[in-house]
Amino acid sequence: MSKKNIPDSRGFVYSTNPNFSFEREETEIVTLSAAQQKLRILLDKKQRGGKIVTLITSFIGKDDDLQELGKKLKTVCGTGGSAKDGEILVQGDQRDKVLQWLLKNGYNNTKKV
Repeated sequence: MSKKNIPDSRGFVYSTNPNFSFEREETEIVTLSAAQQKLRILLDKKQRGGKIVTLITSFIGKDDDLQELGKKLKTVCGTGGSAKDGEILVQGDQRDKVLQWLLKNGYNNTKKV
């Protein structure tokens, strides 16, 4: 696909001007330190077929760092889960384990909701 036909965030889809090109705004995402993260831990079962998951939200940073934190939390809890879109899902009611681990590892602004 040519660069002329790629949609962008401003709503442009196609241009008839042969010299037109999209100028994408690329910003560098920086992962906040553990002390600056304001994570929220909550229990969720919406649209999950009645299954309960522990949801960790409000992570600010790169997707690789989110994946790494999710992997550590799943290992600590001994369960499965996923990490995407700034949220970490850990299967089951693991709020206490997750909160203890996060506080022990410097995530001091973490709240259990």
